This record gives sequence, structure tokens and C-alpha cells, in this order.
Amino acid sequence: MDSVSQFALGAALTTAVLAGRTAPWKAVLWGGAMGTLPDLDTFVRHGDPILDMVRHRAESHSLIYLSVLSLPLGWVGARWLGRPQTSDATAPQTQVSSAHASAWQRWWFATWLTLFTHPLLDWMTVYGTQLAQPFSDHPFGLGSIFIIDPLYTLPLLLALAVALVSQRVGTVRKACLLGLALSTAYLGWSAAAQQHVRQVVKASLAAQGIQAERVLVTPTPFNTVLWRAVAVEDGRYWEGFHSLLDGGRPMRWKAYDRGAALISTHAALPAVQRIAAFSHGFYRMGLEGGQVTLTDLRMGQEPFYTFHFLLGTADELARGSVTVEQRWMRPPLDGALPRLWQRLRGADIELMPPTAPVAAPG
Repeated sequence: MDSVSQFALGAALTTAVLAGRTAPWKAVLWGGAMGTLPDLDTFVRHGDPILDMVRHRAESHSLIYLSVLSLPLGWVGARWLGRPQTSDATAPQTQVSSAHASAWQRWWFATWLTLFTHPLLDWMTVYGTQLAQPFSDHPFGLGSIFIIDPLYTLPLLLALAVALVSQRVGTVRKACLLGLALSTAYLGWSAAAQQHVRQVVKASLAAQGIQAERVLVTPTPFNTVLWRAVAVEDGRYWEGFHSLLDGGRPMRWKAYDRGAALISTHAALPAVQRIAAFSHGFYRMGLEGGQVTLTDLRMGQEPFYTFHFLLGTADELARGSVTVEQRWMRPPLDGALPRLWQRLRGADIELMPPTAPVAAPG
């Protein structure tokens, strides 16, 4: 998910757990920082844009590594931000030690919960999160929620606003728990809606005689009402859209060339193998200005994709000379957003305006 959502989730979790144990603003800052920490791997460069892509959400999002990291970080949080323990000077040392241990345990639990839920939230998106590192580099991705969705984030932000202005511990905890309950319920709704749309998509493909090897169903930007589907065949792929407000109108599908000859020729290239594995087979190859291209079909929609790479000319690839360059094909937002809203409400229109993609350096 986006940085704001991860910050808000971490802050709400930490504030709920530490209510009454430290000032709310301290809990918000600590939780937000811990919720942001795993995504700092975006600043690590691995040599080329494809490696940067597939190594994001890797070790830094491992449930095992984050659980181990939560131990020293929990101690740091308790040491720096914890409320000093007040006790009778005549109290036995064992009671004082027990109080400090209890405070550390609470800070550790809040820290662990925040770190642990970060990759789980990322798993709900389609990108791919390597939860099982170091034992597996499989990129898990349910794909039931878009990377930015205001309806998920807004309850958390409102809860934090209440927590920061309230002076009552009970109100702080209840506000955060309510925000977490609403945002989690929205995630549940997204998964249920995705399964419903998947059945609609499969029925539509069968009705039109499309023999798909694999099918992807993901929400379009900022919502869980309008969904995009991609169905991959041998040498082509199909794209279609379904809104929950379409009623009984049949889905329309468009077929696109997948570049089977190029895939066959260059399948042994490490760059192609990485994208093939990371995208679970939802990729294409083509030619653009004399250069061979490689595109992840999961994030974007025709003809605009976020992860679109230039690899070099066919002759260069044949010699083993691969120079990866990312080209982000951006849609014209002034035309795309109004059409998205209309299509979401069930209008029978093309989602993207008839405009050529604008390629920009990644």
C-alpha cells in the first residue's frame, strides 16, 4: 500500500496498544515510523530497474525478519518514548524490575504488530510481497485492493485525529480500535468483491470461448467497484472491465498480441525470467523504436503500464548485451479520471481516452 496508509495503520495499531502508556503523539510517531520502516528498501539499488522491482518487498517484508527486528526496536521505543515508571522508593527491586519488563513487553508487542501487519497489508495488493523470505522468494499478492484507496485509509486518519486531540485514554483506544475495525472490514469487502467478480469473469470467458491459461482480477485505481480482468492465452492476452453497477450487461473483451515469438527467442534472458516469475506469467514482449520491450501486465491498463522496460535491440540481446531502462507510460489524468468515474457507475464507455501513451523515464 501507499506510504500514508502504512503510516496510518502503524500509528493506529501502536496508539491502541500503548494508550495510557505514553503520550498519544509519541505513539502515533513511533507507530507511523515503524509502519514506514519496511518500505525504506525502495532506496536500495540493485543494478537495474527490473532487479529494483523484484527485490522491493523482499527481505524487508519478511515476516520472520521483521519479527526478529521487533525485539530490539521494541526496547528502543520503550527506552526513548516510554513513560517513566513511578514506584515507591521502598518497593522491592523485584517489583521495579517487573514493572519495567511489563512496559518493554507492551512496547515490543506494539512494534511487532506494526511491523508484522505492514507486509500483510501489502499482500492484499497485486504487486507481490515476499513474505516467506529467506525460505522462499515467491511474491504473494492477493490483488483485491488498489495500492491507493481512500476508503481504506480515511477511517485510520480520522481515528488518529481523535486520538491526538482527546485527553481520555478510553476515547483514544476506542477511536483507534474503531478505525482499525472499519479499515479491516473494508479489506474483507475487497476480497469478497474480488471473488464475486472472478466468477463473473470466468463465466464471461467461457461464454465467449476464450481458453485462458491464467486469469487476473484486480480493482481499478482508488476503488473496489470497478474491476479490471486480464486473461492470458498462448500468444495473446485479453483485457476486460466489470463494474458492480453494470447490472447484467455482458463484459466486453479486447485481444492484444503478447509477443510469443519474442518470448520464445529471449526466454532465457535473466530479465525476462525475473519478470515472468514475479508477474506470475502476466507479461508481454514487443518492439518499440527498434528496441525489445518487456511489460508487466498487472499494474496499469491498455495502453498505459507502470512497469514497462526497454531491453535493447534484438541484435544486442542476441549478443547477451542487455541494458534495462524503465519507461512509465502515464495516462492523461484529465481525461482518465472522469472516464473512470463514469465507467465505475456503469456507463457503457471505453475506460481510456483514445490517446497515445506518454513514455517517461522510470
